[in-house]
Amino acid sequence: MARPDEVLQTPLQFLRGVGPRKAADFQRAGLQTLEDLLYRFPLRYEDRSRLQPIASLREGQTSSISGELVQSGLRATRRPGFRIFEALVRDSSGAVRAAWFNSSYLKDQLRPRQRLVLHGTLERSPFGLQFTNPDFELIDDDETDALHIGRIVPVYERARSITPKMQRRLVHEALLKLPETLDEPLPESVRTRLSLPDRLTALRQVHFPDAETPIDQLNAFKTPAQQRLVFEEFFRFQVGLLLRRRESDAERKVYQTKVDDRIRESLRAVLPFHLTGGQRQALKDIGDDMQRPHPMNRLLQGDVGAGKTIVAVLAAVLAMENGQQVAFMAPTEILAEQHFATVSRLLGATRFRVGLLTGHRGASERRSLAKAVAAGELHLVVGTHALVQRSVRFATLGLVIIDEQHRFGVLQRAELREKGLLPDMLVMTATPIPRTLALTTYGDLDVSSIRELPPGRTPVRTTARPENRREEIYAFMRGELSAGRQAYVVYPIISESEKTDLRAATEMADHLAQDVFPEFRVALLHGKMKQDAKDRVMRAFAAGELHILVSTTVIEVGIDVANATVMIVEHAERFGLSQLHQLRGRVGRGSHVSSCILLYQYPLTDQARERLKVMGETTDGFVIAEKDLELRGPGDVFGTRQAGAPTLRVGDLLRDHQLMETARHEASVWLDDQTRDPEWLDEFRRTWGSRYGLVAVG
Repeated sequence: MARPDEVLQTPLQFLRGVGPRKAADFQRAGLQTLEDLLYRFPLRYEDRSRLQPIASLREGQTSSISGELVQSGLRATRRPGFRIFEALVRDSSGAVRAAWFNSSYLKDQLRPRQRLVLHGTLERSPFGLQFTNPDFELIDDDETDALHIGRIVPVYERARSITPKMQRRLVHEALLKLPETLDEPLPESVRTRLSLPDRLTALRQVHFPDAETPIDQLNAFKTPAQQRLVFEEFFRFQVGLLLRRRESDAERKVYQTKVDDRIRESLRAVLPFHLTGGQRQALKDIGDDMQRPHPMNRLLQGDVGAGKTIVAVLAAVLAMENGQQVAFMAPTEILAEQHFATVSRLLGATRFRVGLLTGHRGASERRSLAKAVAAGELHLVVGTHALVQRSVRFATLGLVIIDEQHRFGVLQRAELREKGLLPDMLVMTATPIPRTLALTTYGDLDVSSIRELPPGRTPVRTTARPENRREEIYAFMRGELSAGRQAYVVYPIISESEKTDLRAATEMADHLAQDVFPEFRVALLHGKMKQDAKDRVMRAFAAGELHILVSTTVIEVGIDVANATVMIVEHAERFGLSQLHQLRGRVGRGSHVSSCILLYQYPLTDQARERLKVMGETTDGFVIAEKDLELRGPGDVFGTRQAGAPTLRVGDLLRDHQLMETARHEASVWLDDQTRDPEWLDEFRRTWGSRYGLVAVG
């Protein structure tokens, strides 16, 4: 494939109308070249060729109107500091009110006698029908109005000082600079087979579609031009994943793994109970992978309590029986210590030596452990990111196990893998991955899922309660504490601020300790505490020395207390679904019936109401993960930005999931075709990693 047209790589600062300030604002939005600008889809499209007369507007209708602003001003409310900017807009058919909440700055932007376009939903207010917080755009009486009115108009996300209207002009200018033919990022055979428009046509139609293009199809991002550019991005991404996978499969690891009757007996001796069907299948998948000559890259996913750790330990035994060392990395010291205790207990009767390496250990102890690891005297090492330090060298590292893998950066995983000679890699997560994300973030990993819970696990009872039921919730909690149980109370922030009305963990910990539960021991845990202080609190709670742990979401992962039976989540309406599910997973880990109570405050958004409803209806993390993706989109499914997730420009993993499936299939077919263009592939390899923000790590 030839190099992309040089004009597409023109820095935006050289586009007419872009000065140093706009170039800097574009750069902050991740846009540096004409290609970046043209591959930034509009947020939506408005059909301004058929603007509605104001007299025809109806309540609940989303509409675009054009008119003259006849009067405007700020109105105070009873809430201190909260003001409403109001305007009256008129066309030849009538007039309508518009109101923007807490937007005093608009008084300097909107003034009588200006022409503007409003886009929004008409709602009923105490003063009659009005547009509430509508999008607006000022219209000038000049020759460029043809871009902004009288046609289907693209509306872009604002980039600091660069308004949607400015972007429309600049995109139009950029399109005019393009040559009549552009290099194709898609192989011709693929484009022909799928009847996709050429690149230049697609770019033009995405930004300035023909008048006959259905507006509903445009706003669903389903036009041929939009689909072509999304497919282009997905196809190239999938080719890269498949190449990475095939090249990994071509690598041959040094340490070979075999299974015989002696090893099977060793595995049975370690087992403290019968495996579930899901555990047995996952172990079979892992065993089959480990016996192959190329490195394993497998994701083991299952809900909190599904029994992933015992499967990982059995995989470790299989490796160690074959003379290999195992590294087991966890995201927090407390979780590493819990894994170390579990592994030590399970392997206590075997010949294998287990070590724990964390930053909390003294320097001399760490040196001693590192020496034993390098000499091969320690067979399995559990640790935190301390495992990736240069001073830690393995003699025969054959298996790497990473727990809660989305908490680690891609480079940390790479560093750990490089400590062995292409070791097998098993990554685990208690946050089930929707299939669409599995095709992207984990597209080069095989996936095993444990869906059922081990026998004896009782599902956590989940209820959502409004703030005014707080006293009865405290009464229930007191009953559990009096019976010898423990409780969590989780808050979304650390301290009160003038900008929020959220209850704060710090103030409420004092309130609970002094006013509500003075007879019980209460402690506070939050992310701004030093690690030593956090560890002390978590250890005390795990040892039963504390009754109530008031915390922010730092306890979402990394603490396992079987005696804790109550989880109260304050302001539950502010949390994402997967985060709520992870918090719920902190209870129900013992034999006692456990409860998760989601305290919320009115008013609830539709999304918040739906999240609370889902939490009450299911404890299945796989169902919750799919629903969370549907509600929130793929950007932040885990509550923290996924380390190593692809950076997509035009594709949306939820909206375009069928295109991702098609791209996966087409990429596989094209790679299997031996007549593919080697020049295309060479250029592709050169740019793939930097384009998607990824490195070659499973």
